[in-house]
Amino acid sequence: MTTTDMSRPVDADPGRAVSKKRPRSAGSGGLRRAVPATTLLWILACLYGLPVLWFILSSLKPASDLFSYPLTLVPHHPTLSGYLTAWRSANFSQYFINTTIVCVITTILTVGVSCCTGYALAKYDNKWLKAFFICILATTMLPSEVMLAPEFLVVRNLGLYNSFAGIILPAVLTATGCFMFRQFFLTVPDELVEAARIDGARELSIFLRIMVPLSRPIMLTLAILSFQWRWNDYIWPLLMLNDPNKFTVQIGIQSIVGAQNINWSVLLGASVISMIPLIVIFLVFQRYVMNADINAGLKD
Repeated sequence: MTTTDMSRPVDADPGRAVSKKRPRSAGSGGLRRAVPATTLLWILACLYGLPVLWFILSSLKPASDLFSYPLTLVPHHPTLSGYLTAWRSANFSQYFINTTIVCVITTILTVGVSCCTGYALAKYDNKWLKAFFICILATTMLPSEVMLAPEFLVVRNLGLYNSFAGIILPAVLTATGCFMFRQFFLTVPDELVEAARIDGARELSIFLRIMVPLSRPIMLTLAILSFQWRWNDYIWPLLMLNDPNKFTVQIGIQSIVGAQNINWSVLLGASVISMIPLIVIFLVFQRYVMNADINAGLKD
């Protein structure tokens, strides 16, 4: 038998090891792209945060140091006298209770009404609903000051002047909330609704057991925004209320301002006090919004 030996390929240079090309790391390219964007975000954060930091640190300064030259960012002699004077001079405890009642009730009603309206506008094909949606969006084209006079006349004729109901009811339906929910429900497949109907679910059951749980991130986002809007609202409560026992926080801060002069230390302290509930609300609920999966239940 004759055996044929297969010749093995010989390297041109046996002494040199064959070099293998290493793939370029994908992480390094992503890091280089992320550095400019991160730097830009930090710059914007500093630009937005510096005035707020100056505002908070200025509230710790005595009144004599607020306008001293040269201006300083850090107070040389920090004091809480502005906070204490503001809390004592104004009935802040009552103002906080009044504002909390208005904000909580308005937020609950706004989220509920906006959710129902957005679902109807997204999932029901009706020409009158489309016209209604156009009317809702048209309200965003008008300055809020233009609508103050007709809203005031309607609320007064309903007998709601100088009451919390007069502040709450006009703020229940918002174009922003309806638009947010409508755009979200448009992303929910119609097949999901049709499958529930085939299984015998009624319209109310579909809305409460399927649509409402899916829209939880939108509900939390609108709740935070609505609470913030109502807490910072000044013009409408000023028009509607004339009883000092029903004043909200923003009107209470305005009452600190004197006719002849302004105690800036007290005014800054009162303003910082009014910010505390908003910061707490955001810190408590923002993690639910950030961690929520807006597409939960919609994946194949």
